[in-house]
Amino acid sequence: MALRAVVRSDLPVLVETMARQGEQFEFFGFPSDNALERWFNESGCLNSDRGLLVVVADDVVVGRVTWHATEYGPGDNSRAWRMGAALRPDARGRGYGTTAQRLLADYLFSTSLVQRVEAGTDVENIAEQRALEKAGFTRDGVMRQAQYRDGAWHDMVIYSRLRQDPA
Repeated sequence: MALRAVVRSDLPVLVETMARQGEQFEFFGFPSDNALERWFNESGCLNSDRGLLVVVADDVVVGRVTWHATEYGPGDNSRAWRMGAALRPDARGRGYGTTAQRLLADYLFSTSLVQRVEAGTDVENIAEQRALEKAGFTRDGVMRQAQYRDGAWHDMVIYSRLRQDPA
């Protein structure tokens, strides 16, 4: 399994990883029809403040990982990366998410000076919490009603991996 840059032929498959109404933990509203294609055309889905890579298993795109900068104080020294992963429904439950999140954290540490990579998930999303722990992340705590999703406020569990933490 590997992560790689997005190519144009990946775009239809990546749309399959976008949340659909009714999916537990995932529906944040209806995205613009061409937002992903616009981002790809502008920057190849990689720039200094955010990015997207595809998750490939056995030469098949099974999902995506994303990240964006989060500021905890002035200057780049207080920056962390907030990351996420999404897999096609038929690729879930096979360990791809755990491996993809570990690989993405390794990539972010190797290509930037950040000390912290973090991820969050719904307090009820036990599968994602296990995946993050297996990927070397530590549970930091709960952020109360931090996420508005599918018409209601939800508590989130925040995880982090520090540069010196074992993977």
